[in-house]
Amino acid sequence: MAKGGSTVQTVCALAQPVANELGVSLWDVRFLKEGATWVLRIFIDKQGGVSIDDCVDFTHAINPVLDAADPIEQAYCLEVSSPGIERELTRAAHFEACRGQKIKLRTIRPVDGARDFSGVLEDYADGVLTLRFSDGGALTLDKKETAWVKLDDFEGFGD
Repeated sequence: MAKGGSTVQTVCALAQPVANELGVSLWDVRFLKEGATWVLRIFIDKQGGVSIDDCVDFTHAINPVLDAADPIEQAYCLEVSSPGIERELTRAAHFEACRGQKIKLRTIRPVDGARDFSGVLEDYADGVLTLRFSDGGALTLDKKETAWVKLDDFEGFGD
């Protein structure tokens, strides 16, 4: 059982050395209830992309670590995957890594009558992001005001 921190923080601490050993980066960890099932979802990444073999190798390496530490009280399903195309940006490190790239976001409440925006992530500091539009305008808002922020890398996929 996780003590002194959240389940996600505990799993991150356990998974980081495994990721380092396998030459992948730990993108995100989520522990969610989906229907009646708890799901521990670990997202890994690496330069050039993650293969199914990377996910299998990580699964085989993390399973004994999770079993030994036993950080989760209830039964759960473990999923290891790539963050994929249009990956969600949730942590400061994600925003820092994606500065200068195209993103899209949805706000919780409308801003000037709209909730969906896209542009280039110009800046991110102390939880505040600046989105630069193609017309030169900008939107600056607190990450807490967004429902989600994703990398906008789907354009041209499959061309």
